[in-house]
Amino acid sequence: MKITFLGTGTSQGIPVISSTHPVCLSTDKRDKRLRVSILIEWEDYTYVVDCGPDFRYQMLRANVQKINGVLFTHDHADHVMGIDDLRPFSFQLGAVPVYAQKRVLKSLSEKFDYIFNDENKYPGAPSVVQHEIDSEPFKLFNLEVTPIKVLHGKLEILGYKFNNIAYLTDVKTIVLEEKEKLKNLDILIINAIRFEPHHSHLNLEEALALIEELQPKKTYLTHISHHLGFHAEVEKILPTNVFIAYDELVLTV
Repeated sequence: MKITFLGTGTSQGIPVISSTHPVCLSTDKRDKRLRVSILIEWEDYTYVVDCGPDFRYQMLRANVQKINGVLFTHDHADHVMGIDDLRPFSFQLGAVPVYAQKRVLKSLSEKFDYIFNDENKYPGAPSVVQHEIDSEPFKLFNLEVTPIKVLHGKLEILGYKFNNIAYLTDVKTIVLEEKEKLKNLDILIINAIRFEPHHSHLNLEEALALIEELQPKKTYLTHISHHLGFHAEVEKILPTNVFIAYDELVLTV
């Protein structure tokens, strides 16, 4: 299995428009972050988790020629606003399978009526096949996927576990029952937005505490803001099995 970090930034990305913050002015490629998303590949299958505003460029940058579907964590703008750029894949497949909670599918159908409403179909618009998911594991061809329910502030959203790899973004809290699904992972990918506390995201201290509790073999931090600091400096203070993800990083498992 191969995981490509298409984007590792927060809702504004890095650099932030008009910001003169030192991290936004950094020349280190690892400090330049598109909106958060990953690509999962195994055998001849390819899936994307979320498709935010940078989706088109992310697909071009990673030279993605096809996808088999999209898994959504939730419906906030930085995770869904690239959905119109599913068009080339829709033309290939006829319709792109999308997986999300009932609430998220309803929200997407309201935001993107011209895509989701077959009775009001705009010529040339992408087409999707909706798959409602909740807490039960499901199959993507021969790969079992386990949804992980987490709280993004007060909003319930999903992370995903692929075999023994888990991807969680926009997490603030996780209940004990869901934590049990995350024990003894080979790889945990989780958000760490900054040093200061945040009302709906883990900060670095909280993320490290959760990592210590779950004990994955390796962890990669994502959904990072410029307030976390320079990549090269922050990685020096992390535990030996914790790493900062960066755009275009590829993990082969």
